This record gives sequence, C-alpha cells and structure tokens, in this order.
Amino acid sequence: MAGGMYGLGPRGHLTEEEKANKPKVTKELIFRILSYMKPYWFQFILVFVTILVSALVGLLPAIITGRIVDKALVTPNMKLLIQLCIAAFLAVAVSQVIGVLESYINAWISQRIIFDMKNQMYSHLQQMPHAFFTTEKQGDIITRMNTDINGVSSVISGTLSSIVSNVAVSVTTLVALFSMSWKLAIIGMLVIPLLIIPSRVVGNTRFKLVTESQAKHDEMNQIINETLSVSGSMLVKIFTREQKEYDKFVQKNEEVTKISLKEAQTGRWFRVAMGMFTQIGPLLIYLAGGYFLIKNDDPALTVGTITATVALVNRLYRPVESLLNLGVDFTRSLALFTRIFDYLDRPITIKSPENGQKPDLANKDVVYENVVFSYSPEKPLLTDVNFTVPGGSMYAIVGPSGSGKSTVVNMIPRLYDVLGGAVTIGGVDVRDMDLTWLRSQIGVVTQETYLFNGTILENLRYAKDDATMEEIEEACKKASIHDFIAAQPLGYDTQVGNRGLKLSGGEKQRISIARVILKDPKILILDEATSALDSISENAIQEALETMMQGRTSIVIAHRLSTILKAEKILVVAGGVIAEQGTHEELLAKDGIYRELYETQFRTVIDNELGEQKHEEKKEEPGKQSEE
Repeated sequence: MAGGMYGLGPRGHLTEEEKANKPKVTKELIFRILSYMKPYWFQFILVFVTILVSALVGLLPAIITGRIVDKALVTPNMKLLIQLCIAAFLAVAVSQVIGVLESYINAWISQRIIFDMKNQMYSHLQQMPHAFFTTEKQGDIITRMNTDINGVSSVISGTLSSIVSNVAVSVTTLVALFSMSWKLAIIGMLVIPLLIIPSRVVGNTRFKLVTESQAKHDEMNQIINETLSVSGSMLVKIFTREQKEYDKFVQKNEEVTKISLKEAQTGRWFRVAMGMFTQIGPLLIYLAGGYFLIKNDDPALTVGTITATVALVNRLYRPVESLLNLGVDFTRSLALFTRIFDYLDRPITIKSPENGQKPDLANKDVVYENVVFSYSPEKPLLTDVNFTVPGGSMYAIVGPSGSGKSTVVNMIPRLYDVLGGAVTIGGVDVRDMDLTWLRSQIGVVTQETYLFNGTILENLRYAKDDATMEEIEEACKKASIHDFIAAQPLGYDTQVGNRGLKLSGGEKQRISIARVILKDPKILILDEATSALDSISENAIQEALETMMQGRTSIVIAHRLSTILKAEKILVVAGGVIAEQGTHEELLAKDGIYRELYETQFRTVIDNELGEQKHEEKKEEPGKQSEE
C-alpha cells in the first residue's frame, strides 16, 4: 500500500535518485510549465470555481447535523427533522455532482495538454538528426514520449487540483470551525501533530522496507529472466545446474517473502495507530464541549455545535496531511517536466534553410571537397575526403570495417552534416538545398532493411502514396519479388509482421529495392544492398539494379566483387581519406589497401559464390542425367 493514507510509504518521501536529480526551481521553468496551461485558462477557472463550490457545499452536511441535534431532536420536531435530513442528502448529492463535473473538466484539460505535448515532442523528435537516434536508447525515447508525458496528467488532474482542493477544504473548514466555537476548533487542531509526527517516523521505516523489498524483487526477477530465457535455460540444462538455480531462487524468494510480510505488518500497526489518533480529536472535543456545557462557560455552545465541530474536524485532517506532502509532489512534478524539456531543448542541428534551393539533380556531379567529420572530437573519422562522382555514373566505395563508408554516403541526404568542407551536387551545397526536396530526389537501400508492421502494399506505398497498382507491380517485377507476392493468399495485402519478421532477409531486401524503384530517384545509394541475398537471389535482381542505375548518379557500398566490378571507378576509404581510387585492375596493380581487401574480404566472398554455384550445378545434374 505504497503512498497510502497519512503519508504512508514512498509517497511522502523522495528516493535517493530523486534527491540527486532534484530539479532547480526557477522562474523560467515555472513560466514554461504554465505556458502549456495558458490556452486552457478558462477551463482552469471553471475547475477552481467547482472546487470552491464543492468545498462550501461539503460543509453543509456537518452544519445541518448540528441543526438536526439542536432543533429537531432536542426539541422534538419530526417535520423539521425530515426537512433537514433531505437538505443534508441534497447537499451530499450536489457535492458529488460537482465533484464529477470538476473531475471531467480536469481530465479534459490534462488530456488536451498531453495531446499538445505529444504532438510537439513527436514533431521535434522527427526533426532530430540521425545521430540522435544512434546514441539515445530507444527505450528512453519511448519513455519520454509516453510515460513522462502521460505523467503530466497526474500533475494537472492530481497535484495541481489537489493543492487547490485541499487549500479550499482546509480554509473553509477552519472558517466554519472558528465561527462555531474557537475553543473547540483549537482543541481539534491539537491532534494534527499526533497524526503528522508518527506518520513521518513510520513512513521512513516503511520507505526503507519498500526500497529493500524492491531491490530483492529485482534480484529475483533477474534470476527468472536469466534462467528461464531461451539461451539461459539451455545453459542451465547443459551444465546440469537445475538444482543449484532452484536453491538460489528459493533462498531469494524466502527473503522477498519475509521482507514483504514485515512491510505489511508495519503498515497494519500504523493504520491501527492512525485509527486511534483520529478518534482522539473527536473525544477531546466531546470532553471539552461537555465540560463547557456542564459548567455553562459558553452560553452559545450547544450539543449540535459540538456534533458539527466533530464532523468538521474529521474533515480537516486529510487535506492538512496532503498539504504537508506538497513538497514531494511538487518536486516529482517538476522532475517530469524537466525530463520532457531536456528532449525538447535538444537542438535540431540539421534543418532546411529558409528559402532552400530546389535544383534539378538529374545527372549532376556529386563532389566531396575537403570533407571532415567525426562522431566525437577525440576520435576523427574523416579528415580530408575529396572525390567527384560524375553525373549519371556508378561509383563503388570499399574499405575496411569502421572506415566510414556508410558515413560518407549518408552525407548526401544530410543524415549527417560535414564538420568541415562541403558536399555539393551540381555545384550547389546540399546544406543550401530544401531538405525535403533533397531527400525526395535520393533513393537509399540500406544494409539493414526496415519494414513497418503492415501490409506489403502499405510498405511499398511509403515511397509514393498515389502509386497505381500497375506502377507497384512493375516495380516489384523489376525487383524480382512480384511472383512471390502474387503467390501469397492475400497477395499485396499480406502482413509483413513487426520489422518484416514474417519474411526472409532476401524477400525484405527485394521489397525495399522495389520501394526505391517506385520512388524513381535522381541519385541512388546502395549500402550493402544485396547483402541479405544469396547468389541466386542477387543475380535475379542484379539486372534490375543495373537498369535502375542507368542514367542515374549511383554510389554503391558493396562487399561482393561482382557488384564492385561493374563500377566505373572504385573509391577506397581508409585512414579518414580516399586512400585509393581507380578501376579494379588499376587498384590491384597498385598492390595497396584495395589488393589487401581483395585478398581477404572479396576472395572469401568469391569462394562462397563459387561454392553455391557448384552446389546448384550438382543439384541439376541428376535431372539432366534422367533426361538423357
């Protein structure tokens, strides 16, 4: 029962992490938070009005109870008793209806603010550079988008309205108490420290138990995750550790059970103590009120006044305790906004220039001039890259693993921006072009094919929303995937699954190639585009790729020699520069980096390809012999 009544448990305490990351309260932060609430100021006023009315109406049942005792019971009056009972019931009913209205408006405001914040966050994240998504954890991004922003709802409908409601209830109750009998009001308030001090002491104890219990649960979950996963369970079986892992689990489960029992007992005795303390106030009021009545020290005091005071004092305890926890709630609320603002304040480093150019990119030279780039200052990746890809030609890029081949080509659609030098197309710096226009003119087939969880048709139309079925089928035929799709029961409406897991690597790759063919780009980038294909599949679409590259400026990153040999020129990236460039024969003759790559990487691939071809030939031989 974490965070229960009277500050029980973690609700009234900050964790060590929360204390360490406690946000600094500044005027700018407060005004920034309020800016999200500003469009809904009228609805907020309605909420505050309903809270105030509800607080005032909430006083009536207690006051009417006093009237029932003094006017309807002491001097028997059945008619008045019925009228007062009806009035008390109506007051409760009106209070509940107002509460429902307040809750609806609160929920409406919080959901609209969440709607605004999620739209703003999604739009901002969409514009973040590619480097952001390669460095940030995907789980963190989803947490900020969902958990943190959804948490704003509790801040608005919970913390904010709770503050206003508790203040309104406390103030109106205190005014009513002191207006009836200031002596009894003071006596009733004397009990408040008895509620606060023990709740803090017991709350601290239980908070420690909750923290320890959570740590033990984490340890037990770790055992479960490790030993009952596919790989973990296999390891346990192979090394026959079933009994030892079971004993370890039983021991940890025993620790969790004991601490959970201790935690539950601590809360139970605390609730018993709180129940006793909450009765002390009314008993003191009855005792003092009876004394004043018997001694006739206060002629205005009546039995009804005492009864109403007791009801009002009970109404006072909960909001006062909630206000004492305001600091914790406020800190946690600010922490949520701080985490959200941390992402929103990340700069959009790659964006479209104002009035960006939209030049014709067909058959234009792609030129790299003294390009410098690094992911971190202490480790430069590209130091001085210079080369030109003539318009309409096909160049291949090779190099050792980690040399920056993909980074080089990713600068053309500005997935990364140069830190020095420039990348130009047709003499225009890519940074001066309209970003949407630039990327719409470039087709990219990446090594890791990504398909959205939907149908094949939906994934293909991602390249061109208004593509006709004839255009789609033609693109798929060129990519040698149409026959496969047509053979499926649902055809182009076949679901590909999450990340396209229902398809093989080759099928996904050919769909991605069809998608680029459908886009009909002016510049084509193939980053290991045929890496997921076997030799037969590759040969099936190699002609399609060659046809597609004709008349387009194409840059290919490939490990397969058959692809590299078709390039007009080969660029070798190594040591942060274009170390070598030339045709296959020219580079082999230099006896440098390319020849080393040829002897290691490419030779292995060639041997594999030859092995696959021989295997296919052997499979065909029995059939040929039978024909003979």
